[in-house]
Amino acid sequence: MFETRITRLLGIEYPIIQGGMGWLSRAELAAAVSSAGGLGIIASASLSSEELREEIKKAKDMTDKPLGVNVPLFPQFKDKLKGHLEVLIDEGIKAVETAGRTPESIVPDLKNAGVKIIHKVPAVRFALKAESAGVDAVAVVGFECGGHPGMDDFTTLILIPRAVDSLKIPVIGAGGIGDGRGFAAALALGAEGVLMGTRFMATKECMAHPNFKEWLVKAKETDTMMIERSVNNPARVMKNNASKKILDMEKKGAPIEDMITIRRTSNRVLSDGDVEAGVVSCGQVVGLIEGVLTVKELIERIISEAKDICSYLGSFKF
Repeated sequence: MFETRITRLLGIEYPIIQGGMGWLSRAELAAAVSSAGGLGIIASASLSSEELREEIKKAKDMTDKPLGVNVPLFPQFKDKLKGHLEVLIDEGIKAVETAGRTPESIVPDLKNAGVKIIHKVPAVRFALKAESAGVDAVAVVGFECGGHPGMDDFTTLILIPRAVDSLKIPVIGAGGIGDGRGFAAALALGAEGVLMGTRFMATKECMAHPNFKEWLVKAKETDTMMIERSVNNPARVMKNNASKKILDMEKKGAPIEDMITIRRTSNRVLSDGDVEAGVVSCGQVVGLIEGVLTVKELIERIISEAKDICSYLGSFKF
């Protein structure tokens, strides 16, 4: 059940992908997601090439299921790109999640190595460009998502069917998805898989500080906010003192360099547990998080809920 082009493309049981979440998407979380039937992804942005190799090896020791690596294509990461690609190809990684600029320049090398490419985009026009570049699938990210949703305020409810109608390659839905209802809804809209970030932060295998996980459980959908829209770099983050400070700096016309300095404080939240001290990406789906589960429990719950929804919908008479 729930077999799609995405499950066949990636060799996974369920079309559920864990997003690349900076410092949090490490071996323990990625391996747990893959072992539970989804695709776990290791984030490479903060790692050197050798650190990435070590993280991949650690994850491979924990699972024999397919694994992915997140590879950002923003200019600030260009010096790491070649080394990271060499490592992930050498280590037999099955899939790459890219984001930022067009992946056109790296498609040939990844294709030749048999690596599947999922490019993450906030709008259909970028999805079409990625398709023409030769990627295997796109993840379309609605305005509800944590992190960078782009300048267009398209919700997942609109973005998925627009992408499905416009593309031939599989579409993965992201933003606002954290339970079986969101999973089933994404499939109903035409997506062939989902990508989740925020919900996976509140799992036992995620290495975030317990204080932060407690904040996630208590938070409502109103506890996120948008920052940096004025500098064309909009981001949805947890609402706290640090993010409010950035918003205040924007109103005063502060240079973007000053904002970046504060943006680099996420570890004070994620590792130290001071939930007011740093800026952390967080989606509106945080309002649906009711507890900290193991990854296996979460994925099994999502699939069970989705099966019940499909049975319920199938009971209608026409």
